[in-house]
Amino acid sequence: MNAMNLLLKLTALIEIPTGLAFLLAPVVVVRLLLGAVLTGPGIPLGRVAGCALLALGVACLRAGGDPANRAVRGLVAAMLLYNSGVAATLLVVGLTSPPAVALLWIAVVLHTLLAGWCLLARRGHA
Repeated sequence: MNAMNLLLKLTALIEIPTGLAFLLAPVVVVRLLLGAVLTGPGIPLGRVAGCALLALGVACLRAGGDPANRAVRGLVAAMLLYNSGVAATLLVVGLTSPPAVALLWIAVVLHTLLAGWCLLARRGHA
Protein backbone atom coordinates (compact mmCIF):
# COMPACT_ATOMS: atom_id res chain seq x y z
CA MET A 1 0.00 0.00 0.00
CA ASN A 2 1.50 3.33 -1.03
CA ALA A 3 1.60 6.34 1.30
CA MET A 4 -1.25 8.20 -0.42
CA ASN A 5 -3.49 5.14 -0.23
CA LEU A 6 -2.63 4.77 3.46
CA LEU A 7 -3.45 8.45 4.02
CA LEU A 8 -6.86 8.07 2.38
CA LYS A 9 -7.70 4.84 4.23
CA LEU A 10 -6.65 6.33 7.59
CA THR A 11 -8.72 9.44 6.86
CA ALA A 12 -11.73 7.23 6.09
CA LEU A 13 -11.15 5.28 9.30
CA ILE A 14 -11.30 8.54 11.27
CA GLU A 15 -14.00 10.47 9.40
CA ILE A 16 -16.61 7.74 8.88
CA PRO A 17 -17.11 6.95 12.59
CA THR A 18 -16.86 10.65 13.48
CA GLY A 19 -19.49 11.46 10.85
CA LEU A 20 -21.76 8.72 12.13
CA ALA A 21 -21.32 9.97 15.69
CA PHE A 22 -22.24 13.55 14.68
CA LEU A 23 -25.19 12.25 12.67
CA LEU A 24 -26.57 10.06 15.46
CA ALA A 25 -25.57 11.97 18.61
CA PRO A 26 -24.38 15.52 17.88
CA VAL A 27 -25.08 16.66 21.45
CA VAL A 28 -22.75 14.00 22.87
CA VAL A 29 -19.98 14.66 20.35
CA VAL A 30 -20.00 18.40 20.94
CA ARG A 31 -19.93 17.87 24.69
CA LEU A 32 -16.94 15.50 24.38
CA LEU A 33 -15.09 17.63 21.84
CA LEU A 34 -15.79 21.14 23.09
CA GLY A 35 -17.19 20.65 26.59
CA ALA A 36 -20.22 22.66 25.41
CA VAL A 37 -23.96 22.08 25.29
CA LEU A 38 -25.48 21.86 21.82
CA THR A 39 -29.12 22.98 21.65
CA GLY A 40 -31.75 24.26 19.25
CA PRO A 41 -30.72 24.69 15.62
CA GLY A 42 -27.20 23.52 16.48
CA ILE A 43 -28.46 19.94 16.69
CA PRO A 44 -29.55 19.61 13.04
CA LEU A 45 -26.46 21.58 12.01
CA GLY A 46 -24.36 19.00 13.87
CA ARG A 47 -26.14 16.28 11.91
CA VAL A 48 -25.41 18.11 8.66
CA ALA A 49 -21.73 18.18 9.67
CA GLY A 50 -22.02 14.44 10.33
CA CYS A 51 -23.35 13.88 6.80
CA ALA A 52 -20.45 15.89 5.37
CA LEU A 53 -17.86 13.97 7.38
CA LEU A 54 -19.45 10.69 6.39
CA ALA A 55 -19.33 11.72 2.72
CA LEU A 56 -15.66 12.73 2.98
CA GLY A 57 -14.83 9.45 4.69
CA VAL A 58 -16.61 7.38 2.06
CA ALA A 59 -14.90 9.34 -0.74
CA CYS A 60 -11.51 8.65 0.85
CA LEU A 61 -12.37 4.99 1.37
CA ARG A 62 -13.42 4.53 -2.26
CA ALA A 63 -10.55 6.52 -3.80
CA GLY A 64 -7.54 4.71 -5.11
CA GLY A 65 -4.18 5.96 -3.94
CA ASP A 66 -2.76 6.52 -7.43
CA PRO A 67 -0.98 9.91 -7.24
CA ALA A 68 -1.25 10.23 -11.04
CA ASN A 69 -5.05 10.14 -10.83
CA ARG A 70 -6.38 13.72 -10.98
CA ALA A 71 -9.48 12.85 -8.95
CA VAL A 72 -7.34 11.41 -6.17
CA ARG A 73 -5.08 14.46 -6.20
CA GLY A 74 -8.20 16.65 -6.02
CA LEU A 75 -9.52 14.66 -3.07
CA VAL A 76 -6.20 15.02 -1.24
CA ALA A 77 -6.26 18.78 -1.95
CA ALA A 78 -9.79 18.96 -0.53
CA MET A 79 -8.71 17.02 2.55
CA LEU A 80 -5.75 19.40 2.98
CA LEU A 81 -8.17 22.32 3.02
CA TYR A 82 -10.55 20.50 5.37
CA ASN A 83 -7.87 19.39 7.84
CA SER A 84 -6.16 22.81 7.86
CA GLY A 85 -9.47 24.57 8.42
CA VAL A 86 -10.57 22.22 11.19
CA ALA A 87 -7.20 22.43 12.95
CA ALA A 88 -7.22 26.24 12.82
CA THR A 89 -10.85 26.52 13.92
CA LEU A 90 -10.45 24.14 16.84
CA LEU A 91 -7.19 25.83 17.86
CA VAL A 92 -8.96 29.19 18.06
CA VAL A 93 -11.79 27.62 20.06
CA GLY A 94 -9.29 26.03 22.44
CA LEU A 95 -7.42 29.28 22.96
CA THR A 96 -10.44 31.57 23.33
CA SER A 97 -13.07 29.43 25.05
CA PRO A 98 -11.54 27.91 28.16
CA PRO A 99 -11.58 25.45 29.61
CA ALA A 100 -10.82 23.29 26.59
CA VAL A 101 -11.24 19.55 27.00
CA ALA A 102 -8.44 17.11 26.17
CA LEU A 103 -10.26 15.69 23.16
CA LEU A 104 -10.20 19.13 21.54
CA TRP A 105 -6.40 19.25 21.67
CA ILE A 106 -6.15 15.70 20.36
CA ALA A 107 -8.34 16.76 17.41
CA VAL A 108 -6.15 19.83 16.78
CA VAL A 109 -2.99 17.70 16.69
CA LEU A 110 -4.60 14.97 14.58
CA HIS A 111 -5.94 17.40 11.97
CA THR A 112 -2.62 19.27 11.89
CA LEU A 113 -0.75 16.02 11.24
CA LEU A 114 -3.24 14.94 8.58
CA ALA A 115 -2.96 18.36 6.89
CA GLY A 116 0.83 17.99 6.83
CA TRP A 117 0.55 14.51 5.37
CA CYS A 118 -1.87 15.79 2.71
CA LEU A 119 0.57 18.57 1.85
CA LEU A 120 3.42 16.08 1.48
CA ALA A 121 1.21 13.79 -0.60
CA ARG A 122 0.25 16.69 -2.89
CA ARG A 123 3.94 17.43 -3.43
CA GLY A 124 4.70 13.79 -4.15
CA HIS A 125 6.75 13.20 -0.99
CA ALA A 126 4.35 10.80 0.72
